[in-house]
Amino acid sequence: MTDDPLPTEHLSPLATLVDEVLADVGYEVTAATDAIDDAVPGYGGLFDPATTPAELRSALESLLESGLSRPPVPEPTSDTFVLYVDGSSRGNPGPAGAGAVIMDAAEDELARLGRPVGSRTGNNTAEYVALQLGLSELLARYEPRTLEVRIDSMTVIRDIWGGEDPTEPGVETYSEAVTAALSSIPDHQYTHLADSDPNPADALATVGADIAAFGPG
Repeated sequence: MTDDPLPTEHLSPLATLVDEVLADVGYEVTAATDAIDDAVPGYGGLFDPATTPAELRSALESLLESGLSRPPVPEPTSDTFVLYVDGSSRGNPGPAGAGAVIMDAAEDELARLGRPVGSRTGNNTAEYVALQLGLSELLARYEPRTLEVRIDSMTVIRDIWGGEDPTEPGVETYSEAVTAALSSIPDHQYTHLADSDPNPADALATVGADIAAFGPG
């Protein structure tokens, strides 16, 4: 498993702390949210309006000092996987998040991942980060031989699988990381999702954007 957090765009200090907690638990959204909610005093929580920035900051710092562990890694049915990814940006650019869901060949969920990307980030960047997030954790946990990536971003598809140059400035680092990750998977392909197709990563990207919207704290 990788210990280095994935890179981010600009985030407030408070959002950065949440991202550090997410990194410590392998970007598992439920595990991070539960840990933060348990650490916040009273009846508040990560997204509770009653939680003040000071309370949240104190809880996050305590969690990081105490040390967090990743949840157990579920056993897949084979070395064949499905990866759903999605990015979300409010305002484009604006608060942006990335989400990814790892499934096995039977399409049983193995991981639900999410993270903030940046406080003033475009949607295309969030889409790249979502794919990077999913691939990074997939390779940290398993040894995939076959992978189907389900994604709605034609911009990312044209770059990663079509060989076109990235069209958005600043995504080269993410594009290179994705290409390197895919090179270690012998058989990979993508499926383009239409807007009407269900994507379980969408809600996780929204959570990431919610975190990215946290102000100074």
